Amino acid sequence: MLCQALHRFGQKLVRGPTLKEPVAENDPRRSLNTLDLVALGVGRTLGVGVFVLACEVVRNQAGPSFVICVLVAGLFSMLIGLYYAEISARVPHSGLAYIYSHVIIGELWAFITGWNLLLSIGANAVIFFHIFFLAFEHLRVTLHEIILPHVSHLLEDNLDFIIMFLLWYLTELWYICISSVIKMFTLVKILVLSFVIISGFIKGHLYNWKLTEEDYAMAGLNDTSSLGPLGSGGFVSFGFEGILRGAATCFYVFIGFEEIVTRVGEAQNPQRSIPRSIVISLFICFVLYFGVSLALTLMVPYYKLKPGSILPEAFLLIGWAPAYYVVVFVFFFFFFRNRSDFILFTYQLLHNMAVDGLLFPVCTRILTWNIPQHGIIVIFYIIAIIMIFFFGLTDLMDLMLIGSLMSYSMVAICVLIIRYQPERRNGGNESEVQEENGHTVERLTLQGLLFPGSFTPTPLSGRVVYVCSSLLALLLILLCLVLAQWPVLLSGDPVWISVSVLLLVLITGITGVIWRQPQSSSPLHFKVPALPFLPLLSVFVNVCLMMQMSAATWARFGVWMLIGFAIYFSYGIQYSLVSN
Repeated sequence: MLCQALHRFGQKLVRGPTLKEPVAENDPRRSLNTLDLVALGVGRTLGVGVFVLACEVVRNQAGPSFVICVLVAGLFSMLIGLYYAEISARVPHSGLAYIYSHVIIGELWAFITGWNLLLSIGANAVIFFHIFFLAFEHLRVTLHEIILPHVSHLLEDNLDFIIMFLLWYLTELWYICISSVIKMFTLVKILVLSFVIISGFIKGHLYNWKLTEEDYAMAGLNDTSSLGPLGSGGFVSFGFEGILRGAATCFYVFIGFEEIVTRVGEAQNPQRSIPRSIVISLFICFVLYFGVSLALTLMVPYYKLKPGSILPEAFLLIGWAPAYYVVVFVFFFFFFRNRSDFILFTYQLLHNMAVDGLLFPVCTRILTWNIPQHGIIVIFYIIAIIMIFFFGLTDLMDLMLIGSLMSYSMVAICVLIIRYQPERRNGGNESEVQEENGHTVERLTLQGLLFPGSFTPTPLSGRVVYVCSSLLALLLILLCLVLAQWPVLLSGDPVWISVSVLLLVLITGITGVIWRQPQSSSPLHFKVPALPFLPLLSVFVNVCLMMQMSAATWARFGVWMLIGFAIYFSYGIQYSLVSN
């Protein structure tokens, strides 16, 4: 009786919905070609991150090795983009990682993914407004210096109000014409960052990669309290830990390509255009960000960047004041492209979770209220100001990165699982799959784990991969926790070394079991290569980067997850759409 109850409870946790048929290929709503999708992806990814985070990571976390941080973050962001590309071809519906998790690995994991995405989007919105106010402050000071000598005292007293009114008007004008000029403004972003890169190579010096404590002393930073935060000098000024911490932060600047996946229903020939646009847009952003990292670290000694510095301030440090004014002005308008994206994503995610019955019905009613867009923006401004008061920028960044990296790990696991599942008709059950594939009910044996009798996936092989993938995720988390104690491992402690070896043996063995299972042979224009190794590598790297977060950040994340589990197990598990 207890086993049956546990089995029924487990079935509830992994149940998934049946999706409707996707939009037909010849539907007039499919109007976006590959170039349109690339423009969307590049325009969304080239956002506010590089404006502030470049200086923040260089000054406090990595020094000149910021170049390696961008390289690591860019390469693994490219891998994540490949997972989204394949999974969007297999589940051709517009949406975020929540929908894919719900369809492939079940309701509980979908709720965890959606709940983490809400945290990530909310923290991202607060970070956005924080940087927005910082950018406005720099622009306001710059405009004051230019305008004040030429205006009367009456206008001088109201200058801040006039500037804010003009910026608000330009924002509305932007959104009126954004559909027709989005490609042009994406091109402007690329040109501005290209100017930064070229400037760095013109004014850069390789000596800025070899700074020592003597250089700090010559710059007047020779007291102990100042030398501590500046690192030990050289290219890797803050050590290997600084590179890991900087790479985790640099993931933020590559967030945004998911907007392409939300347009699957509007894309022409999505099985071709979605993978191509994801790869091309991420490659363009990687090249630009990598060039900016080279330019910034070569152009300015990293210790000259002050806390809260923004990227254009590098031009002030090399004596190019006009370039500073131009880049500040252009960067400020970068924010208008992303201003309402978080509102749209939050609305879509809340709506999907509420309709699926995983959140309380009041969410559905609130989302149907006719609140003007200006009212929503004002509400977000108020929430952002309150959160900025209680949390620093670094704390918000860590919370957002934990939510995003967990969602990316879920997508990687989804690709690993769905590749080994049997083909299933829409709404078909397991017995129908067995009948279609000509299989009878199978029994699990040790020989069958390593030498399956079928060349095509079966329900049994699919369940084996599902269970093995879950075990691997748990083992990878434990391995990362052990590796986080690397000073103890280097000291030769036999207990920790034995635990590490045991975990590696188990991971290798279970990976071998998955590798031996038959893969789906359904024709796709793009498939992630080297399964099951690449998805597991991505999960491992994501978990390692999450381990760089502080204990206080994990405590806040734990509180957030406890609230989520209380909602799911008190309401969602009983009233979800699938259960009814």
